[in-house]
Amino acid sequence: MPWDMKDYPASLKNFDSLLRKKTIEIANALLANGYEDDRAIPIAISQAKEWVNNASKEEKEAFDKEKSPKKSDKHDTSSSNPKLLDNAVEVFYEDDHWVVKTKEAKRASDTFDKKSDAVDRAHEIAENKDSEVIIYKKDGSRQK
Repeated sequence: MPWDMKDYPASLKNFDSLLRKKTIEIANALLANGYEDDRAIPIAISQAKEWVNNASKEEKEAFDKEKSPKKSDKHDTSSSNPKLLDNAVEVFYEDDHWVVKTKEAKRASDTFDKKSDAVDRAHEIAENKDSEVIIYKKDGSRQK
């Protein structure tokens, strides 16, 4: 069920208002894209915390001035694929880069020059969606 700033999951009650607002915005978008509540909440919390940590002062101030999320807000559902949520995150070498991509996704999540950076990012993504990481060697064989 969608949330707003007055009706939200108990897990958000101790968040400052900006983090709560961003979490609700993300969670509502995930719900609109077919995610279940128990999956949307932890993903939204993780992404909102990352946004708050990385956003500039200006971005935070601008977001704070925006209207608060409402249960009735419409969200773009054309680009997300909840069917990929349980799929493993793969790390493989392609075109002189290490690629991080969810299995069966159309596009890569990220590319890196260093394998270690790609593996770190893959673990972060997999942790957010509670899936596994599959790592391949440069020659294409699966790493154990």
